[in-house]
Amino acid sequence: MTESPAYRDRPVSFVRRSGRMTDGQERAWSQLASRYVIDVPRGAAITSIRPDSAIDPETVWGRSAPLYVEIGSGQGHAIVHAAASRPEIDFLAVEVFRAGLARTMLDAEKGAIDNLRLAEANAPEVLQHLLPEASVDELWIFFPDPWHKSKHTKRRLVTDEFATLAAAVLRDGGVLRLATDWEHYARQMREVLDGAGQFERDFAGEWAERYDGRTLTAFERKGSRAGREIRDLSYRRRERP
Repeated sequence: MTESPAYRDRPVSFVRRSGRMTDGQERAWSQLASRYVIDVPRGAAITSIRPDSAIDPETVWGRSAPLYVEIGSGQGHAIVHAAASRPEIDFLAVEVFRAGLARTMLDAEKGAIDNLRLAEANAPEVLQHLLPEASVDELWIFFPDPWHKSKHTKRRLVTDEFATLAAAVLRDGGVLRLATDWEHYARQMREVLDGAGQFERDFAGEWAERYDGRTLTAFERKGSRAGREIRDLSYRRRERP
C-alpha cells in the first residue's frame, strides 16, 4: 500500500488566498506559463515541491551564468527591472500568488526578457528541494511579510532553519540581501544571521546601505509614507570547509 504524502508539519510564511485573477492575468498564465514558469513535481500542497526535484540551472536557462533568486517577488517589479538591466545574469522569481506571477510574466514579455524564470512555490521548499547546493550567486528577500502581531511571528520567513537552507544554495562568497520596513523584524533577521556560522556581515555599522540594484517598489513607498525607516542587511556566504 502506497502511503499518502505528508502535509506540511510547520507554519508557512504566507496565507494562500484564492482571489480571482483578471482576464488579462488568466491569458498571461495560459499563454506564457510554459515559457516562464518552471514545472516542478508537487508534494501534498499545491505550492509544495517534492523532495529530490532539483533542477539543472544550465538546462533551465540554456546557458551557464550567475543565478540571482528573489523570494517573495510579488508583482515582479524588482526582479523584472533587474533582469532587464542585467541580461548577463539569470534570475528566478519565487512567489506563491499566481496573480503576481501572471503580472510578472506580462511585464517580462513586454520587455522581451529571456533571462527570467518563475517558481510558484513555498520558498523554503525551493531552497531545500529545487535549487542545487551552491548554485545561487545572490538571494534576495525584500519586504517579506512581517507578521507583526506577536501571535503570528512564528510565521516569519527568516529563522535559524531558513538561514541553513539559504546557506546551502548560496555558493561560497554568495550574497544574501534583505530589506524590511519593520524594525522588529529587521533586528530579528540580523540576530538570526549574525548567529549563523555560515554567514558573515557584508556591511559596517548597524545596517547595510540601500542596495542600489533594488528598484523602488510599492512596498517600499508604502513603508516610507507610513514613516517606517527602510533597513537593509547584506550577508556573505563563508567558504565551505
